[in-house]
Amino acid sequence: MNDETEISSLLLAGAARARRRDLALRLCIPFLLIASLILVWYAYVKLSGVPPYILPGPAAVASAFVTDWGTLAPALWVTAKITFMSLMLALIGGVGFAIFLVQSRWIELAFYPLAVILQVTPIVAISPLILIYAPSTQVALLICAFLVAFFPILSNMVQGLKSVDHNLINLFELYGASRWQTLLFLKLPAAQPYFMTGLRIGGGLALIAAVVAEFAAGSAGAGSGLAFRLLEAQYRLNIPRLFAALLMLSLLGVAIFAITSFISWLALHRWHESSLKREN
Repeated sequence: MNDETEISSLLLAGAARARRRDLALRLCIPFLLIASLILVWYAYVKLSGVPPYILPGPAAVASAFVTDWGTLAPALWVTAKITFMSLMLALIGGVGFAIFLVQSRWIELAFYPLAVILQVTPIVAISPLILIYAPSTQVALLICAFLVAFFPILSNMVQGLKSVDHNLINLFELYGASRWQTLLFLKLPAAQPYFMTGLRIGGGLALIAAVVAEFAAGSAGAGSGLAFRLLEAQYRLNIPRLFAALLMLSLLGVAIFAITSFISWLALHRWHESSLKREN
């Protein structure tokens, strides 16, 4: 009995060490790669003698990140606010419209093409109209970002609701479940993996759309986002600030992806195959 307990303890300790080693590799490898790229960038700028208004070095970008923080931080907040608000609206609208579409084949045939038309129409092409009819520039930016993030969530949610096992649907019908009971206790839980995929895609697209919409709108002033700061730095040939603004956008995109991935893991890691770790 003692031997079995000792063997079990050794196996558990080995599994814990393997998990810690795997976590360390997941964290260290990306950081080592990024550090190597920064070193290559620094060496190229130093050895080639390229002027800073063409390609600034990492030190110049870091200095601009600190000195221009008072200018860039409010712009980051504006862009982040538009991104997250549009993503929340896209989640509510995409899920609600998906539930509406799957209620009837005729409803889907009638309304789904409208969503496809909105998706395939370039946002840059319709942004002038949105700017004309929207009550303010910020509302116009929010609408543009919403339209881009809306369709991936809608498409994935519709696919998830339609991919439920028909045998389970027949079982619910056999036990006399209503349409809403089937939706709440079968279809929505089964569609969670598809919804999480749409969430991750929509998060990235919402940020891209917020930046592109601001480019198209040409908004400026104190309430402008990072897109305007990029253009401003370009016009003034302040390339270190431009790189700092790009770094902020990249970090915001990474944060959005990390948040949506963590939400997906929380929702799926206990039961869905995509998040379960293989034992063999």
